[in-house]
Amino acid sequence: MKPIFSSLVLLVAVSATAQTTTHKAAAVVHHHTATTAVSKIPRVPGIPKTLYTLKYVDIVVGKGALAEPHKWYTVRYTGWLTDGTKFDSSYDHPGGAPITFPYGAKRVIIGWDTGFEGMHVGGKRRLYIPYQLAYGELGRPPVIPAKANLVFDVELVAMSDNPPEQPAPTPTPSEQPSQQTNPAPATQLQTSPHPESL
Repeated sequence: MKPIFSSLVLLVAVSATAQTTTHKAAAVVHHHTATTAVSKIPRVPGIPKTLYTLKYVDIVVGKGALAEPHKWYTVRYTGWLTDGTKFDSSYDHPGGAPITFPYGAKRVIIGWDTGFEGMHVGGKRRLYIPYQLAYGELGRPPVIPAKANLVFDVELVAMSDNPPEQPAPTPTPSEQPSQQTNPAPATQLQTSPHPESL
């Protein structure tokens, strides 16, 4: 009985070694194939490290259209410093109105220009934005200190191809033209106030 048992153990060991060798050879070949496409780039020793990255958590997945680049986004938001200090919120603006901006046009911080990717209209997301993708090394004193990482809760309210139409401002009584308007003669110079006096 011992010779059969020994043969069986030897057969299992050889089989396991052959499978392991096959997998290693396949892995090496696959890796070699992947690097042949970039073989003109010189190799450097080491493992790539992440310098900074935007992180997020989807709070509510929206049911509307998928967010697209180069559209106008209408967004509600609240922003905090990492110590919990709230520094801005669209809910605190007059009328609690959301803001609208062109996505990807660099009119907001980089973390916002990339943070809505993959969201759907109606969705809510918490963004964890490193200072490099926010206001940088200088911050935005006195509200946002230097090298401040930020946390935003954002809601993608709407998305459109065009900017929203701004309502025409209603003139105040002082802005309405008076009945007796005398234009200045063409020869008289009109002066503007000196910048220091403003």
